[in-house]
Parts: sequence; structure tokens; C-alpha cells
Amino acid sequence: MKAVLCKAYGPPEALVFEDVASPQPGPGEAVVSVEAASVNFPDVLIIENKYQIKPPLPFSPGSELAGRVKAVGDGVTAFAPGDRVMAITGYGAFAEEVTVDARRMLAMPPGMDFTTAAAFGLTYATSEHALVDRGALKAGETLLVLGAAGGVGLAAIEIGKILGARVIACASTEDKLAVCRAHGADETINYATEDLRERIKALTAGTGADVVYDPVGGSYTELALRSIAWRGRLLVVGFAAGEIPKIALNLTLLKGCSIVGVFWGDWARREPMHFADAMARLGGWYAEGRLKPHISATFPLERAADALTLMASRQVTGKVVLTLAPRPV
Repeated sequence: MKAVLCKAYGPPEALVFEDVASPQPGPGEAVVSVEAASVNFPDVLIIENKYQIKPPLPFSPGSELAGRVKAVGDGVTAFAPGDRVMAITGYGAFAEEVTVDARRMLAMPPGMDFTTAAAFGLTYATSEHALVDRGALKAGETLLVLGAAGGVGLAAIEIGKILGARVIACASTEDKLAVCRAHGADETINYATEDLRERIKALTAGTGADVVYDPVGGSYTELALRSIAWRGRLLVVGFAAGEIPKIALNLTLLKGCSIVGVFWGDWARREPMHFADAMARLGGWYAEGRLKPHISATFPLERAADALTLMASRQVTGKVVLTLAPRPV
């Protein structure tokens, strides 16, 4: 079978596309024939050795996939060959066949295609965990979303609206903000051309946002924190800007606010029952038509480096997905 391999840490163009042996499932595992795998920002970081997960070289990047079960190992009873599944892997998804811990697999919702399934789990699960579990977002509150046109940002907009919040979306171009409005944003801020603090002040009548969803980091974090409401919650989701901000803690005192870490991957591992409940809730919202993944581009598996380069340059709206030709199961 073919796989995208990282043999030495570096930029996307250093990846290779090679033949490797087909995997065999161990106890509690399944082998999935991949039909689609989505590209996420951590995939860029992991090949550059800048992510908290550090697999041994060589490895395939790719943290999320959808496909059909090819084989199951001992002890796996919830799935059988031929089942349509989606899975979150951490890494390894950019290959024609992948070994997956069966506890990290979910049956695809009825009516969902493979491309959508590959783009669904990680972004929506991260944003649901952030807003519901960590941010305790309530109906009537104001949610400010930084990097709102990205995969997790659009998911945060949609989930924020489901929870009854007023959503202010922030992005760097008018085209990106148009996508945010199409996914439910009530107000938008172009932080490339507008003063972020002044616009937040104007849009909230001076009170600030109750919850700030921040997958960006960099200089925008402190600006948003300075504009947060009394008892507000700043959700630290990631650092797509590349810079981990250093915050003056007196701001939390003056605002009576909280800075809350959002590490979805470890939460899902430590609290699997809560993870299962969250995914069931997200599946229900999708079935009701309330969640609509935005896929801006697809690439064949062999062009994974091009897809990762697009992600690294922050030119992506929503999700980018690698698609594979169907393989026999």
C-alpha cells in the first residue's frame, strides 16, 4: 500500500510518498481502508517537531480519517469488516490503510459521505468541548471567535449559535468573513483593517465578550483578553499564528476572568465516556442539519504536501481533505 511518510522533520515538501507494508490489527485494534483524510493545523506542526505529540520517525502524519473497516483484532466486537467509520488517530491517517484503536472509531452517521466524515470529528469535537465543557457558554452570552474562518473557528460559530449565543467572528479578509456569516456569525471583525478592541467595544456596548475562542494566539490574544467581559472566559485552543503569547496576569484580576486551557486530545483519552456523549450530541446536531462542515479544497493523497502547505500559509477556509480511490475490503 501507499503512504505519505515523514522521514525527517521539516516542511511539507520534505514528505515522501512510498510503498509500505499493509498493517495488521492487534488486540483491540482495527485496520481501516481509508477513503478520505482531513488536514488539520497540528499536522503541520507534527512534521516540524513542534507539536506535543512526537511519534518516532518515520511516520505518516494525519490525525483524522474516514473509511471502511478491513479487519479487526481480538476483542473488537463493536465493528466488523465493511463498516463505514470515522476515526481520530493523532497521526498516521495519510495512508491507504491505517491501524486504529477501536475505541477511537465511530460509526459514520447515516447519510454522511466519506469526505464530510473525515472533516467532521476533530474540529467539531474540539469546539464542542471548548464551548460546552471548558467555556460553559450560555444562551444570551456573546462569543468572540478568533481565526473564525478556519475549521475549528467555523465549528465554534455553528455550535455557539446552537447554544444560543451571539457570535462575533474575526478573520483577516472579507472573503473569509463572508464564509463566517454564511455559517451563522451575527457580526464580523476584519482584524487586518479594523481596530480589534474598538470594534469589540462598539459591538458589545462596551461590556466585552463573555467567551473568547482563541485558536490563533500571537498578538490577538492579549487584545481580546483586554476586551473580555467581567467573569469572561478566554479559551486557549491553539497557536496558529506561531507565537505563544505571554499574558500579564493582572488582566485576569482586573477582569475577574478566567484563562482556560482546551486540550481536546487528552480530555478524550482521560474521559472517554464524556467524549462518547459529545460525539453522540454532535451526530444528532448534524442529522438535524445544524452542522454543515465547510470543505474548501480536496487533494489526492499523493499531494498531501500541497495540502499541508496551503494549511501552513493560513489560506484555508474550513477544511481541506485528502481523498483516496476506494480499495477492496
